[in-house]
Amino acid sequence: MKVSELKSGQSNVEVEGEIKEIGDIREFNSYGRQLRVATAKIQDDSGSIDLSLWNEDIDKVKVGDKVKITNGYVKDFQGALQLTAGKFGKIEVIRESDEEKAEKAEEVEKSGKEVVEE
Repeated sequence: MKVSELKSGQSNVEVEGEIKEIGDIREFNSYGRQLRVATAKIQDDSGSIDLSLWNEDIDKVKVGDKVKITNGYVKDFQGALQLTAGKFGKIEVIRESDEEKAEKAEEVEKSGKEVVEE
């Protein structure tokens, strides 16, 4: 599915795109649980949409990563469409940013291990 096809209220959404930016992390307490959320911008060749990143998903993605959201849903938040994986969806990195690849290669080089291309 393309970003331009997303509409408020859709569920079971599967979309791929590149993380263009990640906003500040906000922390709050809800029913005795400490939660974190950040709003990212995800883009494909048809457009862009805000993406809610919750808790460990915030640490999973970096700007420039290509990600796949499976079983996500779309809602209207403060007048704009917003995509989220929610409780039952999944966000996975399918291609790391070039910066992330370079950092990993540098770490491997420092450790003296051989780099193996996939």
